[in-house]
Amino acid sequence: MRIQIENRQGKQKILKRPLRKIARKILSVSGFPEAELSILILDNDGIQEINRDYLERDRPTNVISFAMQEGEGSGLQPLLLGDVVISAERAASDAADAGVPFEHELSFLLLHGILHLLGYDHERGSEEEAEEMEAREREVFALLKNEFLSANGYLVQ
Repeated sequence: MRIQIENRQGKQKILKRPLRKIARKILSVSGFPEAELSILILDNDGIQEINRDYLERDRPTNVISFAMQEGEGSGLQPLLLGDVVISAERAASDAADAGVPFEHELSFLLLHGILHLLGYDHERGSEEEAEEMEAREREVFALLKNEFLSANGYLVQ
């Protein structure tokens, strides 16, 4: 399993080792323990540029996924799931609004992005598919909170 993490923002501290561990856990409990993916952490400007250029939405968002197992060329490298792009700036803002620790929001966004790579879809699919994705998010996030996220909100290393 190879998980590459690149942090291209400086506003939020990103601990790569615990983030990688969480990604491994998500993949393992989802039945893809050997899968590979990359995680790119940006600020709002960076994710807005990607959102505009690739999805034609000229605004910042919290997470974007690019699945390698969809479209032309899918299946060539079955272990390579794709890329998850997260705005740390947006994650921090959303966490503050919700009154939760930044690390919890970052972990949730990573989970959300990985589920998209695994084929879950709440935007283009049916209402039942959206509900299925939300149920899976709750289930896996509960496991993450129990195993990796301490009571004070810091990722356990």
